[in-house]
Amino acid sequence: MEGAQEDPAESSSSVPRFAEPAGSAGGAEVLPPEESGAAAKKLCGYLSKFGGKGPIRGWKSRWFFYDEKKCHLYYSRTAQDANPLDSIDLSTAVFDCKADAEEGTFEIKTANRIITLKAATKQVMLYWLQQLQMKRWEFYNSPPAPPAAPDAALAGNGPALRLELEQEEAEPDDFLGPVRTPPGLVGVAAALQPVPTMPLALQNISLKHLGTEIQNTMSNIRGNRQAQGTGHGPPGEDPPLSSEPQRAEQPLPSDPSTPGKDPADSPKPTPKSSLTANLIQKAKRQNNTFPFFADGLTRSRTAQEKVLALEQQVLMLTKELKSQKELVRILHKALEAAQQEKRATSAYLASAGEKDRLELVRHKVRQIAELGRQLEALEQERDSLVQTASLREQQVQELQQHVQLLMDKNQAKQQVICKLSEKVTQDFTHPPTQPPVPPGAADRDLLSQQEKMEQLKDDMEAYRTQNRFLNSEIHQVTKIWRRVAEKERALLMKCAYLQAKNCQVESKYLAGLRRLQEAVGGEATECSELLRQLIQEALQWEAGEASADGVELSPISEYDEYGFLTVPNYEMEDLKLLAKIQALEVHSHHLLAHEAVERPLRERWAALSDLAPSVELKQLLRAGVPREHRPRVWRWLVHLRVQHLQSPGRYQELLSRGQVREHPAARQIELDLHRTFPSNKHFTCPTSNFPDKLRRVLLAFSWQNPTIGYCQGLNRLAAIALLVLEEEESAFWCLVAIVETIMPADYYSKTLTSSQVDQRVLQDLLLEKLPRLMAHLGQHRVDLSFITFNWFLVVFADSLISNILLRVWDAFLYEGTKVVFRYALAIFKYNEEEILRLQDGLEIYQYLRFFTKTICNSQKLMNIAFNDMNPFPMKQLRQLRTAHRERLEAELHELERLKAEYLETRNSRDPAVPEGCTSEDEGEGGP
Repeated sequence: MEGAQEDPAESSSSVPRFAEPAGSAGGAEVLPPEESGAAAKKLCGYLSKFGGKGPIRGWKSRWFFYDEKKCHLYYSRTAQDANPLDSIDLSTAVFDCKADAEEGTFEIKTANRIITLKAATKQVMLYWLQQLQMKRWEFYNSPPAPPAAPDAALAGNGPALRLELEQEEAEPDDFLGPVRTPPGLVGVAAALQPVPTMPLALQNISLKHLGTEIQNTMSNIRGNRQAQGTGHGPPGEDPPLSSEPQRAEQPLPSDPSTPGKDPADSPKPTPKSSLTANLIQKAKRQNNTFPFFADGLTRSRTAQEKVLALEQQVLMLTKELKSQKELVRILHKALEAAQQEKRATSAYLASAGEKDRLELVRHKVRQIAELGRQLEALEQERDSLVQTASLREQQVQELQQHVQLLMDKNQAKQQVICKLSEKVTQDFTHPPTQPPVPPGAADRDLLSQQEKMEQLKDDMEAYRTQNRFLNSEIHQVTKIWRRVAEKERALLMKCAYLQAKNCQVESKYLAGLRRLQEAVGGEATECSELLRQLIQEALQWEAGEASADGVELSPISEYDEYGFLTVPNYEMEDLKLLAKIQALEVHSHHLLAHEAVERPLRERWAALSDLAPSVELKQLLRAGVPREHRPRVWRWLVHLRVQHLQSPGRYQELLSRGQVREHPAARQIELDLHRTFPSNKHFTCPTSNFPDKLRRVLLAFSWQNPTIGYCQGLNRLAAIALLVLEEEESAFWCLVAIVETIMPADYYSKTLTSSQVDQRVLQDLLLEKLPRLMAHLGQHRVDLSFITFNWFLVVFADSLISNILLRVWDAFLYEGTKVVFRYALAIFKYNEEEILRLQDGLEIYQYLRFFTKTICNSQKLMNIAFNDMNPFPMKQLRQLRTAHRERLEAELHELERLKAEYLETRNSRDPAVPEGCTSEDEGEGGP
């Protein structure tokens, strides 16, 4: 095994992180500048480990060595043992040393146990602690191995994370200076030293690992016999270099410049044939010995060894070339898979047979199963990272508590020292008037005081050293915890992306089943029966059951944050498959939009402190207000609309009127309360107070605006305001703002004149923006006002899912009714192709009844409304409204005139009974 020596190139990146002025290590020797590159490459040496049971419990001498690949500290009884007794996982360990413990004692704390170790001196202890810290940090800071098939879409997460951690590593922590390598106690020098003896031979044997002890003893005996057999060579060859029991390999001649050895005493060069034979024997013996001594002890490198090193480099490069070829082969496979999927899609679209399509559907099922397995593996990896992070947090908290206790203790001791120093100074300057003390007694008192002072100084220096080390440990553990947290966040993002892709694939699969169902129709064939079974299985499968054993990253619960059902509850049997498809699309869009859209939007809203009308605020409101900011923003928007109508105590005054006498509309309000949002738990739960709040808001508005009183549809407007604002008075003024300031006059009157005008305006805009769709609807005699009238009356409250609905309201409260027109046009544009496929008027009406609930992509709908529908001038909207209002009023006047003529004609007629008919009196007089 190589000694604990480090190349200058490697030490340049690790030593500066402990840089500190000389003499600040508290008793530990600090490396001079010319020796700063002598830190250890590999860590090994003898330490005493406390363990055992019963009478053999105590300190046991053990050979410790560090494995860089696994971040494990292995230990055995001697350096020549072939198998380790056990190992310590340093990746999850923290280190501690106590100033009041025995000199050289320190602890390694893992999640399962605490290992107490003791070094020969204090300097050796600090050297081990510092090197263990460095090795643990190097393990966490080492770049992860690249995956076999990296995901190109997620590859962007790696560089940013790695760059951030490299910058963090470069920050020095000036806590504990680099400790000098103890000569002869670590590395190759320690391996060549005799094994430390114990008072009892049995005390140093591990009864817990008795089988390993026996194997090591037999291996050492075989090694000694082989060494004796190879020692009788021809004349001219040198005997073995050491009479010590060797560990499966013989050390080669050391450097003549090694301190403590004379060049004349160094062994003669080994002949070339003997060297080659020894290297071959060494290579064979390494297969049966400790894997951590593969590099051998420190020795000079001959030409043959350089050749062997070059051969090893060739082997490594060959392996790397092989791995690159494997990567190319994997990429070829991925390309072939993509081409096959393209051909399969083309075949699906081109094939006319149902069997071929079902075979393609089964292929998609297998792809979904494979994605599910990948998702489970990522979820398991995420669980392990969560556990590791929790352990790190617990360890950091324990260390912080321990450091606080030590600091308190240190401060108390410093106060005692200060008091004693003041007392000694006072005694010297003002000696007490006491009887003369014999000179011998005074000298003894002075000497005892000086000894106590020296002891206290030593204790204080020890505590300073301990505090420096613990500060360094806390600093490093905190950095490791941050790195683990960043890795966990990257994995969560990757897992969310894979979950979204899985939902998209499954949604496409279900959409394919639905199209096959429509194509097959009601024919009773073998294929239709198989299709029915597949649909039934898809409907019975629930996402919650599939992930019961895993961890949901962004679970879609039954109700959203405002109490609405996340998935529409269709009553018709043939629409349940559509509801399932919508659930998957909602989940997919939620996962993909969380990081890409919602987080930047939240940051922009958080940076917006004061609200004021501006172009930036308009764009933010169109993009949607985050839930945590929406109540504040809506209150500001409502106040902007009704500040000229508001007065203190107005709402309470209106409520008091209702207590004096009942409003004529109270009965109709009571009937509509239980019809308000039957899919919202806040209005259907018997214990909820929302219905009572809604009743008071509607009654107050009926007194506020007697002209309207109450109109069906106002309950939904007030309910949306209550769900967002929660306060009754704020919801009341929101309803006032909509009815009296945003919507045109007579919008909620008995004749609904303005509502009818807007329906005619919408027809004109649809003819202008979507002429192909309107021609199709006109061909099948479809009147859209049956569908769109309620959209305008309640501002889509019954039509869109809550996530999109509230975004519409965000812009509507600021910009007005133009937003309603924009979104109405966008809804038809969003579903234009689906409507054009339908070739029957009744089928079109059935689709229009629920098609708004199938819209899940709010970003796409917003882009259509505010980008694709441009230009959309308000001047054009006013002109259309004026023209259609004049026509409508003329039509209403004509209807009134016809009605008056009819009544006048009817009243002028003779009420005589026609011939052949029996009057009511005659009928009652019959038998």
